[in-house]
Amino acid sequence: MVDERALAERLITYDTSRAEELAAAAGFVKGWLEAREIEVREHAHNGLPVIVAEVGPEDGPTVILHGHLDVVPGFEEQFEPRVEGDRLIGRGAYDMKGGLAAMMCAVKDCAAQDRVRVRFLCVPDEEAEDVDERSTDELVRAGMRGDFAITGEPTNLHIGIQAKGVLAMRVEVHGRSAHGSTPWLGDSAVLKAIDVFRQIEAMPFARESSELFDRPSINLGRIAGGDAFNKVPDRCEMVVDVRYLPGQDPGAILAQVRALPDVTVTRTLTRAPANAKPPSSWAPPAKSPTPKPRARRSTGFPRSATATPRSWSWARSTTCCSIAS
Repeated sequence: MVDERALAERLITYDTSRAEELAAAAGFVKGWLEAREIEVREHAHNGLPVIVAEVGPEDGPTVILHGHLDVVPGFEEQFEPRVEGDRLIGRGAYDMKGGLAAMMCAVKDCAAQDRVRVRFLCVPDEEAEDVDERSTDELVRAGMRGDFAITGEPTNLHIGIQAKGVLAMRVEVHGRSAHGSTPWLGDSAVLKAIDVFRQIEAMPFARESSELFDRPSINLGRIAGGDAFNKVPDRCEMVVDVRYLPGQDPGAILAQVRALPDVTVTRTLTRAPANAKPPSSWAPPAKSPTPKPRARRSTGFPRSATATPRSWSWARSTTCCSIAS
């Protein structure tokens, strides 16, 4: 009997925001499966390891279990898993090393059956922001197919059939320099950048909703400005992550942001929404309450947030899904 928790804890100990730790974690996954007499193929994509394992009859209907090993960066102590009550805490426990451990155990459990072909894909680049072509896209293009696909992103055990699209943009805000002793003679680009972000949050697209999502989500992921403590900064750069709804046009959103004064906007990443046709028996989960707005400067609109967790997404009679959250 495999303890999925123990397996998830082991996976969490790898800081898979770093390439060398990704390689070590992939080696562990490969070794764990091979120790259970499951044949594993490994190949590199942009220098990172991709793991593929298959069990069950070659001529049966195919189920794809798709997960990722990489995580966003964290502090050293976040890679030391701990349990508090009924929760496993650590970087990636929720997204998605817990799900990956469950899928590894499911592949082992399915190895003895002869009704369904199960393909397990473990990829290293779901969280990456600086890649033009992800390994999942390459696998699909190379012919990876399935009758039913699950990607193990967390959804509080709901079945999700949609995921929002991704529009990441670099916004450079221009101001006017002055000495730190006379800031009223300048125009701080850092303060202007905060106002620009609030204006983005208040744009018409940010207040739209869909059947499954209360609204798009907008995150100020990175901001940098100023080169001396005693100088009013004349330049500030921020990276804004917009998760737009199915049916929204990322080009139109980008045009709205570019229309703001004193900004230069560069699109850095776009990923289309995922939208799978539901079965006739499927019913959408109830939406979670929208978080209460916080006090803020510049606008009276509530803070953008998604009320629906990221999706365990499925696709029937389609290619393997590449899901952007």
